Amino acid sequence: MDAAKDTNPSCKLHTRLRLWEFADRYIFEPIDGLADLYLSVSRASGSMNLVEELPPRSPSINPKVQTVFGVIGVLKLAVGSYFFVITDRDCVGSYLGHAIFKVTGLKVLRCNDSLNTSPEQQKKMESEISELLDAAEKTMGLYFSYDINLTLNSQRLYDVDDEFKSRPLWRQAEPRFLWNSYLLEPLIENKLDQYLLPVIQGSFQNIQAEVGSEKVNVTLIARRCTGRIGTRMWRRGADAEGYAANFVESEQIMQSKGYTASYVQVRGSMPFLWEQIVDLTYKPSFDVVRQEEAPSVLERHFKDLQKKYGAVLAVDLVNTQGGEGRLHERYAKSIEPILSEDVRYVHFDFHRICGHVHFERLSQLYEQIEDYLKKHKYFLLNEKGEKIQEQLGVVRNNCIDCLDRTNVTQSMIARRILESQLQQIEVFGVNVWANHGDAISIQYSGTPALKGDFVRYGKRSAQGILNDLQYSLARYYLNNFADGTKQDAMDLLQGRYITSVSRDMAPPTKAGFVESYASARLAFALVSGAFMFMMMSLRHARHDARHLLLSLLWAGLCIGITHFVRSNGRVFTNRPRAHKSSRP
Repeated sequence: MDAAKDTNPSCKLHTRLRLWEFADRYIFEPIDGLADLYLSVSRASGSMNLVEELPPRSPSINPKVQTVFGVIGVLKLAVGSYFFVITDRDCVGSYLGHAIFKVTGLKVLRCNDSLNTSPEQQKKMESEISELLDAAEKTMGLYFSYDINLTLNSQRLYDVDDEFKSRPLWRQAEPRFLWNSYLLEPLIENKLDQYLLPVIQGSFQNIQAEVGSEKVNVTLIARRCTGRIGTRMWRRGADAEGYAANFVESEQIMQSKGYTASYVQVRGSMPFLWEQIVDLTYKPSFDVVRQEEAPSVLERHFKDLQKKYGAVLAVDLVNTQGGEGRLHERYAKSIEPILSEDVRYVHFDFHRICGHVHFERLSQLYEQIEDYLKKHKYFLLNEKGEKIQEQLGVVRNNCIDCLDRTNVTQSMIARRILESQLQQIEVFGVNVWANHGDAISIQYSGTPALKGDFVRYGKRSAQGILNDLQYSLARYYLNNFADGTKQDAMDLLQGRYITSVSRDMAPPTKAGFVESYASARLAFALVSGAFMFMMMSLRHARHDARHLLLSLLWAGLCIGITHFVRSNGRVFTNRPRAHKSSRP
């Protein structure tokens, strides 16, 4: 597949820029030979314009200077503008002949010097936003290319015409997978095409090997949808438009002997309205909200999938018992009216059939869906770059998180497809799928995927089970005490948290007494203090009966505080400021 002519030379993106930090402005100097004009940005207002030369320098004017590798975009808020620049990158492989880079350094340039004279309320807002920007600088799993559209899979990229390929990369991008769509808007308004760098969030794994005398290249790309982006507990289900949480398109590409084969799968939360709000319990209860809307939301979701991928096979991996069982029942009932030859639904109770170690029993699932996989094929190009066949349908996988059971199942399907494309190289498919699953899991839950030992090695191990326990405990901590801020940072970058500078900002809702003072640290300190005094009193109880009464008093206080914290668990967690329940 020849992608060398995908981009119009006149729209080539800057690959290296020298960033000058003057007292009153930032200057981006292209050092890749693609242009002679410099981009000047006011540090006071964030306004942009192209200039022909640098400002005059003298011994008293000594600007800081560093090399950056692209501008991700601009966040415009009422308190100022913030430029996101790439300070470091790693080349992680190639996609259809073009270098792919991972963002390994991200920096925010603040343009709000007028803040010193701003009202106190605006300064307070800036302080809150700074916390979110610090979290935004740590965003993981960002990938980009200066030359090729990473947001489109191989089949869709092959089908677009020359006119489409001559557009700037940002105009070619699939909106669902353009992570920095909102951040690019100010650059688009200023017609700065050479600075408009499209970025995806997800994963990029690339392996090259030899099988016999043949060279084999296997690439796995995850494209994370921005439609309902977020963290594990704070983004569940779907929204009213049908966008599902943790929706990811995974494309496996195999290249060998001049042939290129591509296979696409998708994953996403069960596409109706449901919640699971953290409340300090290990497994918070699931709430299905606005149940009457479930069929219409689900239909919107599947119609969109059919439009983009053709036929759809929904593989549901959740339990049939407990809270998961209620979600399964709602899913099965809501999808029933739209089932057809092009929309199929298969339920596979992963935990009941496979348990925690017998993942080889996934062969039972494969037997149920084998006819679908063979009928809908995969995308294939011959040595001349001619299309031999198309992928006519997609498998949509889900469990509760769409991470662990989902990744094991997707890797099984991908391995079978890879076996049909190239014999006896399934081990490469297995390893890249393990890394792929870890990347998506870290972005959504904060930890690597569970069950990763099976995906890597084809069997469970004691070390793998111990790792799963460690990751599960880490998820509990992050879900309850860290993900609220992370969710706000994601919403901020996607334009869903604070309105732009041109709009009025809604005043913050006044918190109640408990909300104003509640925190996990305070709760832990109170419980620990009461427990400590109880133990001290018990030590002296045999010498003085009054200490026995005191120990009972402290024990009662300890139990009372624990009960109060447990009853108000949602208040004591790290909640997103912008979260609103879907309940009517």
